[in-house]
Amino acid sequence: GSLYQVNYASEAVKRGATALGVKCDEGIVLAVDKRIPSKLVQPESFEKIFQVDTHIGTAASGMIADARQLVERARLEAQIHRLTYDEDISVSLLCKKIGDVMQMHTQYGGLRPFGASLIIAGMNENAELFVTDPSGGYLGWKAAAIGSGRTSAQEVFESEYRDNITLEESISLALKALKPSVEALVKGNIEMALIREKTFQKMSDDEVKNYIDQLRE
Repeated sequence: GSLYQVNYASEAVKRGATALGVKCDEGIVLAVDKRIPSKLVQPESFEKIFQVDTHIGTAASGMIADARQLVERARLEAQIHRLTYDEDISVSLLCKKIGDVMQMHTQYGGLRPFGASLIIAGMNENAELFVTDPSGGYLGWKAAAIGSGRTSAQEVFESEYRDNITLEESISLALKALKPSVEALVKGNIEMALIREKTFQKMSDDEVKNYIDQLRE
């Protein structure tokens, strides 16, 4: 059968800005099209990549207000795990917990499904990257995209991703996959982050611009 509320929530994601992640041995690259609606809007107020823990980050597409609620829950689960077990939560366990929350919202009265999907990525012993959907399902990926540009981005990944890709090459591949779905691949329009062992780093607009310039050469 078909759950219409889940379908409607999935449509919100399909119409959302493109977000993607690329995994390599050194870490993970997250990239998002900010899709700024007006030149009067301050670009820095648009945030679609969030730090969850020292070793985990997430990129969102769909209804960002819904995504923020999931990010806050993810942060809470990560802290509870650290206080309980004195260790970092694994990316896969965190994704399962968030998937359970999203699934619960598909079956209880008075709740609606979250109109957002998350790319949850991080490093424990190895780099891990998962994608959640409004139904509560999740899958592990080597490179994945969500949002309106998912199809074109996945085509780029299918043809150009390889298992021994470096972090530098992953950044370039992420921008190349994002290019077909963004209005202009320019400084301020793209948000990017790097996740390495025990390190989550948001890239500055100038750093992103340098990689965009390299892609054009």
